[in-house]
Amino acid sequence: MAIEIKAPTFPESVADGTVATWHKQPGDAVKRDELLVDIETDKVVMEVLAEADGVMGDIAKAEGDTVLSGEVLGVLKDGEAAAAPAAKPAEAKAESAPAAAEATGEEPMLSPAARKLAEENGLVASEISGTGKGGRVTKEDVLNAVEAKKNAPAAKPAAPVAPAAAVALPEGDRTEKRVPMTRLRARIAERLVDAQSNMAMLTTFNEVNMKPVMDLRSKYKDLFEKKHNGVRLGFMSFFVKAATEALKRFPAVNASIDGNDIVYHGYQDIGVAVSSDRGLVVPILRNTEHMGLADIEGTIADYGRKARDGKLTMEEMTGGTFTISNGGVFGSLVSTPIVNPPQAAILGMHKIQERPMAVNGQVVILPMMYLALSYDHRLIDGKEAVSFLVAIKDLLEDPARLLLDV
Repeated sequence: MAIEIKAPTFPESVADGTVATWHKQPGDAVKRDELLVDIETDKVVMEVLAEADGVMGDIAKAEGDTVLSGEVLGVLKDGEAAAAPAAKPAEAKAESAPAAAEATGEEPMLSPAARKLAEENGLVASEISGTGKGGRVTKEDVLNAVEAKKNAPAAKPAAPVAPAAAVALPEGDRTEKRVPMTRLRARIAERLVDAQSNMAMLTTFNEVNMKPVMDLRSKYKDLFEKKHNGVRLGFMSFFVKAATEALKRFPAVNASIDGNDIVYHGYQDIGVAVSSDRGLVVPILRNTEHMGLADIEGTIADYGRKARDGKLTMEEMTGGTFTISNGGVFGSLVSTPIVNPPQAAILGMHKIQERPMAVNGQVVILPMMYLALSYDHRLIDGKEAVSFLVAIKDLLEDPARLLLDV
């Protein structure tokens, strides 16, 4: 009995996906709920799990292939039917394959993903030992060969291999490496260009004295962490709460354009830009008007872990009425963030830097941060944008206002 391995059902906003990584190869034993393959979309990586115990059969879609929602990716064979009678012939075939390759002088077979990886790392098929079915070279075999090549400098003098010296590039040569864009990176590029082409985007700046927030954080961070089971008190929660209050006062900044209509949202769903190896992702904090500082910090920390592991779900990244981006963690002093459509505005945080400031006729060294608000001028007037940013500044410079709602 064979079970078809199908691509997951994609949301309406996702047209198709790409086979990212096969974790099982034909002939591998599979257990129920074990990860078989990753499907990369322009938003998230979706995992396909085994529906039952069995043996991996033929793969219909190789790594790099485009797949549609529900399309067949491969076959999972019943464990008893596939493993028992086929065990010995498979072993014999696996043992005979290398010998046959040696006798005929043919190179072992490489999967498409393995071939591509080998070419990128300057390896030829004859340098790689295949452990797949029938001596087939898998992606993991190539990775092992690359690692072995890196860790074997001592063998160089002992093995007088002239071709290796010929392949090595002379010092000073300029090399290039061409790799395809991930679907997420391609989608980010498309949305950024669309945003700049279709919006009347403008950025206004201000600066905020971070000393009151820093003093409050220093005073209560240990007690906060102890009370809230290890959740650390950061700066982002203060900005989210300040932005939430400012969005209530200026509904146009929390609105969006749909055709010829303006949609005003009676709730605050704030996206927090998170950097990952795959690119910038923006998970959503929903109903921030009902969240406390601990809820915000805990959720952001959870999103950060999921982003690093590629575990963010489509639901966690869909929607949002406003976005906050913190380039300051990377050292950015000032920038002009790009609005994430269909939202109308985005707040950019930056590096906290001590600067001499005039306070009551005296020069005082204060920890200052530049704030940037990029907004869609079709929907938000300059007065509203500037007033919104000033409101955030006032709330952060006097955090008691967040509690007193003044």
